[in-house]
Amino acid sequence: MKNLLALAAACASIITLAACAETESEDGAVPITGEVNLYSSRHYDTDLALYVDFTRQTGIKVNRIEAEADALIERIQSEGEFSPADILVTVDAGRLWRAEEAGILAPTDSAVLKERIPAHLRHPQGLWFGLSTRARIIIYDKAKGVPEGLANYADLANPVFKGDICVRSSSNIYNISLLSSIIAHQGATAAEAWTKGVVANFKQAPQGNDTAMIDAVAAGQCRISVVNTYYLARYAGGDVTQKAIFAKVGVIFPDQAGNGTHVNVSGAGVVKTAPNRANAVKFLEYLTSESAQRYFADGNNEYPAAIGLKPNAAAEALGRFKADTLSVADIGKGQAEAVTIFDRAGWN
Repeated sequence: MKNLLALAAACASIITLAACAETESEDGAVPITGEVNLYSSRHYDTDLALYVDFTRQTGIKVNRIEAEADALIERIQSEGEFSPADILVTVDAGRLWRAEEAGILAPTDSAVLKERIPAHLRHPQGLWFGLSTRARIIIYDKAKGVPEGLANYADLANPVFKGDICVRSSSNIYNISLLSSIIAHQGATAAEAWTKGVVANFKQAPQGNDTAMIDAVAAGQCRISVVNTYYLARYAGGDVTQKAIFAKVGVIFPDQAGNGTHVNVSGAGVVKTAPNRANAVKFLEYLTSESAQRYFADGNNEYPAAIGLKPNAAAEALGRFKADTLSVADIGKGQAEAVTIFDRAGWN
């Protein structure tokens, strides 16, 4: 894996991985016999090693275009039947739902994918499949002690935590999906009451990203925040400075006595007009294989989506937990209503 990571790093500045694949084929890998065109909003350099590995195993080179998810969806729509895109890879249930609503994905009927990926992490009609997961957890400042009475997402709205909470903007897709899951479980009325309660407990106006929230809690600027696990796992498996920050942050996996902690996905689907559909399906199946899932886990501290596989040591350092098994497809459906609720509640 180290050799593949080094090779991928050398190729990180180019759009296509074809040249890298051809270099590898000279060393005895399967000869190049086809291609698959990948439109991806994932921006992790370690994913490049995954693509090189796919080419080594199959002889299918990966051509990659990287941009934000909404831009890629719009591009595929504008390209229409002439789009070269075979696969769309993106992050978060909301963006998968947007691709679904745009009508750019085609059903994939694969026994391999159905066997490997749990039903709640894939679209009911096979429009997309989860590749990795991350949990949205509560963190707190250890120096101030464990916040008494904080065990569930609902508790964040308790007035006892007034002035304690820092979070990122409501425009962030991770927060939108969290609220969408609350809508799915409890209904819009309860979700709006919760949102207003959390807003009343803000220490400051929403700002920054998940990394900034971790730093703020560790520095004592905020007592409580909500972040994705893979951001915090970077600190757990990082350098001396990062590990020191991690040591100052406590972790709560919410709703362990109820539905379980909200999880979100990175996922992918075959584009309706894919010119290389067979190769696209092979690529999807590869992404759910044990070797590929290890790249997601070890390269970016995400939880494997495939059944029976474990996370890496950094993610495990956060603790084990019961995950919410609400269908990711249902999380996507509530996105628009979640945005409306955020706006009415003043969560800017």
